[in-house]
Amino acid sequence: MTKETLLAGRSPRGPFSLMKRVYKYILPEVRAELGRWRNMAGGIPDPELRKQALDSIAGKQFHCEGGGVYAAANLERRHVLIPLIVALQTISDYLDNLCDRSTSLDPNDFRLLHQSMLDAVTPEAPTRNYYALREEQDDGGYLEALVQECRKRIAQLPAYSKVQPFVIELVQLYGDLQVYKHIHPTKREGELLAWWDKHSANYPDLHWNEFAAATGSTLGMFMLFLAASDPLLEDRQAKEIRNRYFPSICGLHILLDYLIDQAEDREGGDLNFCSYYNDQPMLNERMERMVQAARSAAEGLPFGHFHRMIVEGLVALYLSDPKVRDQQDVRMTARLLMKGSPWTRVFFWLNSHWIRKAM
Repeated sequence: MTKETLLAGRSPRGPFSLMKRVYKYILPEVRAELGRWRNMAGGIPDPELRKQALDSIAGKQFHCEGGGVYAAANLERRHVLIPLIVALQTISDYLDNLCDRSTSLDPNDFRLLHQSMLDAVTPEAPTRNYYALREEQDDGGYLEALVQECRKRIAQLPAYSKVQPFVIELVQLYGDLQVYKHIHPTKREGELLAWWDKHSANYPDLHWNEFAAATGSTLGMFMLFLAASDPLLEDRQAKEIRNRYFPSICGLHILLDYLIDQAEDREGGDLNFCSYYNDQPMLNERMERMVQAARSAAEGLPFGHFHRMIVEGLVALYLSDPKVRDQQDVRMTARLLMKGSPWTRVFFWLNSHWIRKAM
């Protein structure tokens, strides 16, 4: 089985066919799923947990919409992929809110909360009280329901056993990052650097902040879910997807997010992984390198045209954000990153003139 046979013929061939699928199928079904979770979140008894659950859905809906794009590559299985992607991303966004706006700075609390993501992708594991180390307790079964939804959908993926080790690895790395980045600011950088020391030998071309950024992306998980929807998936293909998505495509995803958030993070005193470059030329050089690495990684994957659209869509989505206009340095970086890809310009036009007006 060659790499071209994975999900053969099911993915869209170009930007316009992709966007047609996204508008006709993906966005309406993602929003319907989010509406279901919003209704449940509205009934959470604890006021703080209810607020964070509702705020995470209201403020981060685009995370689920972006993740849902992976279901466009296998529309026949979107009834499995969309609920799974939305449920896992909703756990991620909810926990991010709980940790960001936490009544606690306890790393053990943050780790126990993120155990729910691990349990969601490990159906054989027992579930537990994920709030045991914090004051707020009663979510009316909200987090447990999200975990069980993931498990239910995973059971419908015919090749999940092939991707599960890699999904678990990425979820563990994601959980580590969330613990270290949300602890007390005086301890944050030291813990992140100590964590990097454990992994640096495997990623000699990365800086520590680039590795940390890559761990913050859920895209690798979603692509592995998509691959597992094909019963013909091979072990070597699952491994190749993991290695090509992480760190290249995942790293680009989150660094772009930090790139456009630099001004507001400086104002709020928040951690921003782009701030760790020595100067603007170095940031530009490393961002250009990340884009090229992500493009190369995408082209080597099964149905590489789809992954290349994901990469170019990410660049266009972030660089068409209104935040870019007010940051001169970011505008300069954006011009560099837009070079060399007609697809990026197509997606940039779509984002600027069509997608953002519909959001």
